[in-house]
Amino acid sequence: MREASRGTGVGGSDLRGKTAIVTGGGSGIGAALTRALVAGGADVTCADIDLAAAELVAAALAGGRGGVRAVHLDVTDAAAVKDLVDDVVARSGRLDLMFNNAGITWGGPTEMLSLDQWNAIIDVNIRGVVHGVAAAYPVMIGQRSGHIVNTASMAGLVAAGLITSYVMTKHAVVGMSLALRTEAAGHGVNVTAVCPSAVETPILDKGSVGGFVGRRYYLASQGSTKAYDADRLAQDTLAAIAANRPLLVVPRRSRISWRMQRLAPGLTNRLAAQFIARQRAELRPEG
Repeated sequence: MREASRGTGVGGSDLRGKTAIVTGGGSGIGAALTRALVAGGADVTCADIDLAAAELVAAALAGGRGGVRAVHLDVTDAAAVKDLVDDVVARSGRLDLMFNNAGITWGGPTEMLSLDQWNAIIDVNIRGVVHGVAAAYPVMIGQRSGHIVNTASMAGLVAAGLITSYVMTKHAVVGMSLALRTEAAGHGVNVTAVCPSAVETPILDKGSVGGFVGRRYYLASQGSTKAYDADRLAQDTLAAIAANRPLLVVPRRSRISWRMQRLAPGLTNRLAAQFIARQRAELRPEG
């Protein structure tokens, strides 16, 4: 317990000797995390379902302070995730950091989502995280050390429609992370959920149904014209790991929204309903 409360000591610039896995490492937040970890001296496995993208990230970091390799990984395949964790442990003798970061989104009227789309987001955003935890957590228990970092979202703390399936999955990630943290502390293992507002990544422009425009929605929801920088989020994440924080909520205006949600849930629900009404009116007709 005492060891976990002090944090892992992996923050700042010195990550030499640390071993990390980053899922969804081929782009966006995952690529930024890989860059930050390698710059700090960590030995990083950059895993992505798009191997070519992961290889580009790894190639750009060749000769950096830390080591990096690219591997193909489908996080919906539990056996593949376990095999990767086992391989890293066989190579390095340990696993210090597990970043369950891979994710997808759907945006648009909920009634337009197919069951296949519901299942896809559950498989990646929930089961993908579960598979990472199931593979890495027992290893870390055996080590009596390690840190699991799950990429959630402000959508896991404050709910709004038109991204209902995404909100559901990110609430699940936050809840699982906080619950596991209370259990993991007794084993010397730490858990953090990362909850940013809109981050400048390809996901802002993906997963649209029914004329939904993701970038416009996400920026409007946080009252901003610019998304948060992914590399800045990666540095924030390393600092949160070093401080052993249960949640990382950024930027500052997002922390204000989160506090409002906790203090005045009725008011925030009414404001969200008004926001969704405006967004629904702006849906672009398809066809």
